[in-house]
Formats: sequence, C-alpha cells, structure tokens
Amino acid sequence: MAIPDRVKDRFAAGTQYIDGRLRPGTSGRTQDIVNPATGETVLTYALAGTADVDAAVTAARAALPGWAGATPGERSDALHRFRGVLAERADELARTETLQCGKPIKLTTEFDVPGTVDNTAFFAGAARHLQGQSAGEYSADHTSCTRREPVGAVGSIAPWNYPLQMAAWKILPAVAAGNTVVLKPAEITPLTSLLFAEAATEAGLPAGVVNIISGAGRDAGEHLVGHPGIAMTSFTGSTEVGKRVARIATDTVKRLHLELGGKAPFVVFDDADVEAAAHGAVAGSLINSGQDCTAATRAYVQRPLYETFVAAVADLMAGVRLGDPFDPSTDLGPLVSFAQRDRVAGFVDRARGYARVVTGGEAPAGELKRGAYYRPTLITGAAQDSEIVRDEIFGPVLVVLPFDSDDEGIALANDTPYGLAASAWSRDVYRTGRATREIQAGCVWINDHIPIISEMPHGGYKQSGFGKDMSAYSFEEYTQVKHVMYDNTAVVRKDWHRTVFGDR
Repeated sequence: MAIPDRVKDRFAAGTQYIDGRLRPGTSGRTQDIVNPATGETVLTYALAGTADVDAAVTAARAALPGWAGATPGERSDALHRFRGVLAERADELARTETLQCGKPIKLTTEFDVPGTVDNTAFFAGAARHLQGQSAGEYSADHTSCTRREPVGAVGSIAPWNYPLQMAAWKILPAVAAGNTVVLKPAEITPLTSLLFAEAATEAGLPAGVVNIISGAGRDAGEHLVGHPGIAMTSFTGSTEVGKRVARIATDTVKRLHLELGGKAPFVVFDDADVEAAAHGAVAGSLINSGQDCTAATRAYVQRPLYETFVAAVADLMAGVRLGDPFDPSTDLGPLVSFAQRDRVAGFVDRARGYARVVTGGEAPAGELKRGAYYRPTLITGAAQDSEIVRDEIFGPVLVVLPFDSDDEGIALANDTPYGLAASAWSRDVYRTGRATREIQAGCVWINDHIPIISEMPHGGYKQSGFGKDMSAYSFEEYTQVKHVMYDNTAVVRKDWHRTVFGDR
C-alpha cells in the first residue's frame, strides 16, 4: 500500500483528537494536505470548527483534576512509557513527517524523531523535580514555603516547520507539570501531532490530557486563544500573528508564552577557521530548507575573510543535492508548500534590483519542477536596511555582508527587531566571550550554529518573544508559584491586629 493510501486509512476516523479518540471536524470546510515534493494531495480532511474547540477544552478541563492530582512519580512513569511508544513508532513518525512537510528522510530520522523521543525522556525525569523554595521562618511568627501548581488547561498553537517537535515542545512541559493541553497544529501539517497524541493515550496518559484540534487559525485558533476555559496560551509562529494572539489573550488575562520570528546573525571574525565557518553557514542556513526560525540568515564576515568565505559558501551550496525527500541521499527537500516557495522567490527576485545573487535564486527544472523546490541561494551586495537583510524569509537563502571592526560586527548583528539565536566564529576566547555577552539573542552559539539539546532553554529576546521551551526553565511558563504561610504561635490576637483595632 502506498504511503498516501496508508495515511487515508490511518485517519479515516478524522483528524481531531479529542478525549482520547479521533473524530471528524465539524466546521463544514475541508483542508488538503499536499505532498510538497510532488504536488499530490495526500489527504482531504474536515477542519475543526468552534464546536470542536469547545469539546476539546471541555475534555481538557474534565481531565485536569485527576492529572494535576497525580503524584510527580505517576506522571513521570506515564511519560517514560510515552517515550517508549514514540521510539517504537519512530519509522511511522519519520515517514509521515517527511510526507507532509517535504523534509529529507535523513532529517526526520536523525533529528526530528530522535529529538522528540529525547525531549520526552527529559520531561519524564523532570516531572519529579518541581520543587519550590525550602520552608523557612522569614517572619518570626510564621513558616513560609512555596508550591508549584499547574496553570490549568493550556491552549497551544504550533507552526508547520517542525510539526512533531513543536507538538512535543508545547505538550511535554505542560503535562509534566500537571496541566492538560489542547494543541492546534498548522492545518497543512497536522498528521504527526495526531500520532503524538495517540501515542500519549497508548502510553497511559488519561483521555483528555492531550487533545489536538486541526483547524484554521482565524476560527479554531482564535477561538482557542480567547476561550474562557483556557488558562494559558503558548504560541510559536510569526511575530505578526504573535501580536494578534497577544491581543486576543489579553482580553481574558491569560498567561502567555510566545516564540516568534528570527533573523539569526552569523558573525565571522577575521581569526576564524574560514572552512569551518563556511560549512557551518551552509548547514545552518539550509537545514529544513531554511524553514527554521534559528537558521543562519545574515552572515557578517570581517573583511579579510569576506571573499574567501563567499567563494567557499558558493562552492558548498552548489554541491547540495536536491531530490526525493524519501531518498536517503537527498540533502534538501522542497519547501512546505508552493505558496511558501513563491514567497521565498519573491524576496530573491526583488533583491536582484539592489544586490547580487551569487548562486541559486531559482526553482529547479526537470522532474523536481512539480514540487515546491528552490535552490540554495547566496546573496551579496545588499544594504543593511534592505528587505532581504531585515525581513524573515524562511527559505534556503543566506545573505553575506562585510564588516571592519569588532564593534561594527556586533552592532550589525544586533541591528534587528529579532533576537532568537545567533552565532559567533573566532579562535579568540575574548572575542567569543564578548559576543556571548553583547549579542542580544536567546541563544548564542560559538563556532557552531543550530544544535539544540533538551536540557537547555530555547526562547527569544525582543520581538522574537518571551518564555522558554525545553529544559527545566520551561516549567516557569507552565506552573504557578503559590506562597503558603503558617502561623506558629496559636495566639488569638496578633500584634499586627492593632493596625485595625485596639492599641498596643
């Protein structure tokens, strides 16, 4: 049976996962899931409507008391089982992610799925470490302590670039802390989020703890964010949509976690290993076809290395293999959709009027023409204030600009409204130390670009949002801190009562 046929059979019951089972959406509208490598429709499904959101929120709220009341050890055990189920389903997860996104199979099998399994293992352990401040007598007559408690039912919205990993990043810290979740994945890539939720139920997480709503942002997404039964919104996506999410969430005074756009600088000082930097720039700009908010997009290279760096990057990009994403030898798959490919092409075509396209800058011909492919693209000669340098492209495009002094390189890196990630390349520990202190980003890599690990936080500065995914720091988003204070005196009339009645 072909993969698309298996997908149709797999989701015959529907693409909404509510209270532990698949069901169809009730909006009356449908959505096609398209294989971006071929343009073929993989599945047409019924989109979620507001009634489906209401049902998912009801299920999440009904499951909350039991799940929040479970011991940390019980939640940890369930997440350990969850990790095992995901590992058993690794091949299905990887192939489904490749099918709906166009990611090379080597990316899904070596990065997306193992990263998700590792995230689950991390939060299985972290669930047992939700400690508060030690009890103490901070007032002479009282003992104080703090509790970390779940926020409640969480409404999360995830993007299309890493559907499986973003489902994990949204769901795992929330449920490890005792919350329940309603997740809305991007409507064009919901399949692995649904598989993730099914695996959670199979592992023993109670029905209603993890719910998936496959619907459009303007109705299902906005209804979820504004829903009075949702205590918190976690959103990953563009800065512009994030601003709208924030406005809607404000009306119901929800806790808000935003991971938004990025335009990561890649700063190469003149003592760097230029060969290593060139390899890092190509890998860091092309991972997931450049559809990564931490991707290297703006390379600033100190002038003595500039020409050598540009030539090395151009040579490496020319050798990147585009092809069938299910072929293990393929390096670069298509973009997620034809609309996204055309958006990227528009940026590059407009840049031809003010900059130089060194390599790439076009969709391939031949057999690949039927997919949403775009060649790795290197651009030079652009001004710092140009669109290609300022705006998030989300495609396989790297812009390289020269700089002279260290001060200028760091200033150019920070000259952006974004601040999600950055890297600096140098053999000088003092230069790299300065870069880590002065570059305004939530993550600064030194002599590398892109690696992430479950134990470390991911989140931005400035218009890249606030709050953290992954790591123990994510519990700050998904828990409420409660101060508990015990009287130790058994005295009926406290000394401070005189401020309300009586004299000393």
